[in-house]
Amino acid sequence: MRCLFVVPPFAGHVNPTVAVAAELTRRGHEVAWCGPPEVRRLLPPEAVLHPTGGGPEGGYTELHARWRDHRGVNALRFLVEEVLVPLAEQMRPGVDEAIRAVRPHVVVSDQQAFAGAIAAELHGLPWATSATTSVEFTRPFEGFPKVHAWVGERVRAVAARAGLDDDWDPRFSARLVLVFSTPVLVGADGEMPRHHRYVGPAFGARPAPVDFPWERLAADRRRVLVSLGTLNREAGTRFYPAVAEATRSLADRVQVVMSVPGELLGVHDGHVLAREFVPQLDLLPHLDAVVTHGGHNTVCEALAFGLPLVVAPIRDDQPLVAQQVVAAGAGVRVRFGRAHVPEIRQAISDVLDKPDYRAGALRVRDSFARAGGASSAADALEELEAMP
Repeated sequence: MRCLFVVPPFAGHVNPTVAVAAELTRRGHEVAWCGPPEVRRLLPPEAVLHPTGGGPEGGYTELHARWRDHRGVNALRFLVEEVLVPLAEQMRPGVDEAIRAVRPHVVVSDQQAFAGAIAAELHGLPWATSATTSVEFTRPFEGFPKVHAWVGERVRAVAARAGLDDDWDPRFSARLVLVFSTPVLVGADGEMPRHHRYVGPAFGARPAPVDFPWERLAADRRRVLVSLGTLNREAGTRFYPAVAEATRSLADRVQVVMSVPGELLGVHDGHVLAREFVPQLDLLPHLDAVVTHGGHNTVCEALAFGLPLVVAPIRDDQPLVAQQVVAAGAGVRVRFGRAHVPEIRQAISDVLDKPDYRAGALRVRDSFARAGGASSAADALEELEAMP
């Protein structure tokens, strides 16, 4: 089987495909990726990337500088109108070229890379959705029907301009949707569509090793990671110091490992180990809890190791991911923009000291293990390729 992954230039959307591709390769299949040039840095050195157009003028750093100040519906509007719709239009010619070059048997299109689904449909190829965030399967716009309708209209209009039916939605394959989570975390109830495969998170090797002072991890204290993800680090200039202050009185029993922008290095107390970047997957087995913005991949990575969470959502799907964590009994939610030191201190103390949170995280961890991750995703893609 030849498989083409079509992805946007976002780490959380690319990382799971790396793990699935590695499993497919191990089974003897051929894999390639298609996406904007920025995707290259997220792939293994040997990976084959067919670059497309895509990317705003000034690059994604400039785009995110404008995006990060939006909240709620305004953030969603910006994401759809300024990021996803233009990205789909710019990627389409390159995806068509990649399909002609690779001649894939199956296309895997990320839920935010509409061009992959559109091109596969127009070429008559079977395609699957790669759903790297699960919130679209939990009625995220319940109570906001106008928002739901507006998003659907904008997305379907991209497909309609390509010549597909007005009601055709490139976000959701009718044959296979790979959801990188489980019903235990998502909170899915009732009968799910048979073509929705909850495979759990898929973890692949990260291409760039990160230097880390492992000898400075405190063996006599509980260790807490604070990470706001690659795109939100600059937004945490108030939050990082608040966490440092909140944990100062816990310093005799808690060490904080903090992934922070360079200008904040060295400004914290001795109980804080601050690094610009940390090897997150390698670090997780050595931790007791994680403080995060609620990015789907960071949350799933932490829960895969049974680590309870303090979630401080900033925008986009993060409040809904935080809601999933709380509903699963695996963590506590705090306010990112207005969280006071006592609130943060209490949240961190709770997830460390109250066994119910650890038990909730372990339940999610066990559901991930049963789901199968990259192996189950590869099974599903082989079944899709074999369908008549």
